[in-house]
Amino acid sequence: MNRLWGGRKDQDDSPRGSLDQERGNAPNEHTRLLPNRVESTNYLSPDDPAVSPYNLWSVRIVRYLTILFTVITFVWWIILLVSTFVTPPGFHTRGSGFFPFSYASLALANLLFTLVFFAIPSKAVRILSIIMGGLLLVDAVVLISVEKTRHEEGWVGMVSVLWALLMAVWTLLTDRLVQWGKTEEEERLTGRAETRRTLGEWTAVLLSTFSMIILALVILLTTCTLILRALDAGLAPPGELFWVDGDKYMMHVYCHGNKTDSKGTVLPTVLLEGGADPVENGLWQFADEAINNGSINRYCFVDRPGMAWSDSAPSPLSVGMAVEAMSEALARAGEDGPWVLASAGIGSIYSRILSARHGSDIKGLLLIDPLHENDLDGVGSPGRGFMLWLRGILSPLGLDRIPGALFNGRTKEDRVWGQSAYQTGKYTFAKLQENLVADTLSKRDLASSTAIQNPDVPLNIISSGVKLREDSGWEDKQRDLSHLTRKLKHWDIANEAPHEVWRTRQGRDIIEKRLRQLVHGA
Repeated sequence: MNRLWGGRKDQDDSPRGSLDQERGNAPNEHTRLLPNRVESTNYLSPDDPAVSPYNLWSVRIVRYLTILFTVITFVWWIILLVSTFVTPPGFHTRGSGFFPFSYASLALANLLFTLVFFAIPSKAVRILSIIMGGLLLVDAVVLISVEKTRHEEGWVGMVSVLWALLMAVWTLLTDRLVQWGKTEEEERLTGRAETRRTLGEWTAVLLSTFSMIILALVILLTTCTLILRALDAGLAPPGELFWVDGDKYMMHVYCHGNKTDSKGTVLPTVLLEGGADPVENGLWQFADEAINNGSINRYCFVDRPGMAWSDSAPSPLSVGMAVEAMSEALARAGEDGPWVLASAGIGSIYSRILSARHGSDIKGLLLIDPLHENDLDGVGSPGRGFMLWLRGILSPLGLDRIPGALFNGRTKEDRVWGQSAYQTGKYTFAKLQENLVADTLSKRDLASSTAIQNPDVPLNIISSGVKLREDSGWEDKQRDLSHLTRKLKHWDIANEAPHEVWRTRQGRDIIEKRLRQLVHGA
């Protein structure tokens, strides 16, 4: 028909022509794998795996950097974990070390959550990241600007809080970049930005939001605890602080009274050593009362490492190491004895080692319901050590300190050396150090000191009647301790007194009487 009417043949209807046309439309090396974002109308489904922010190189680079930061943070976290038990050179913190560890843990958890939910950005997560960054900024300012916290945390604490702050900002920027990349790819590949989410995506958003809420609450509690520490820094120590152990940390020494009596006779100074609590929590008040009564003329005490105003020492720390540091602090304070040693509970272990190492300077020993060396096994038990470590890890949250300050009227004195001192990270760390080597290094120190103890030192022992009735083996242990020297003067039993014998009037009277005899009979 085309030839009949003289028209053009625009299309070849032959089989060969159709085959050539199909070959011309076949994909080749120049064919786009994804449709052109401007010209194409062949959009993909929003559920297609090709619709992903990972198509953008900027998103992929940010993910790789996040993985790198996670590895760096994990290495830092491991170093801080190890330093709790054995302090690497240069990583000693004069606080507890639990605050830097908590900031490293927060940074690591933040980065891990970011990686897990990387491709599913959420506005709620970004808002919580802003809150976390603001709280961490407050922490950094408080920690660095307050002299006491800066001294205790050192460069390790400052680096930890600043790194946690930087990682909070990084995760915020990462989530915002992924959101932008997701929108860009959806518009390019599907024609519009997707507003709906699948059930799996909503579950991921819920989990990520819940995780960030937990982190924000943890940081808030840590901030409150740090503010309490900054307020407690305003409580000045009654004595002086002296650098010890090669200027690694400072110890608090306090002395009160006169070295001579009214006749000019030089009398021994009573050196007090507390038990589980600092000397300031009970024995300090007792000593002031004894001076007012004329029973003793002068007393001193040194806060053990990590107790009250003294800094924490590097780990490990045995009783012998602590005694060496205490002796150095006394020497730097110009206190050289002679001494009458009065100690309670586990403090008697320290006094026995001090007595053996100072020989003729010791004019008497008064042991108040002392701990026997066989009880060091209990002090160093693994179960107790784990609980102390766990309590230390949780100490930056201030779960007991914050309610105590807000609702129970706990004061600075309570938290530094009083009834709430056990809640602090420093106290917990000191007890953990005591636990770690109690059955090894400390027991060895005590055994060697017992062997060289001067047998002519006058000895008085005062035992708790309550403790004797509660523990059937306690009496035998007290009797064994009465043979520390050949000059046992008295072994008293305060029938109604607890382990802290000075808490009752009867116990205070007995302690004061025996101290008077040791001081004036030297």
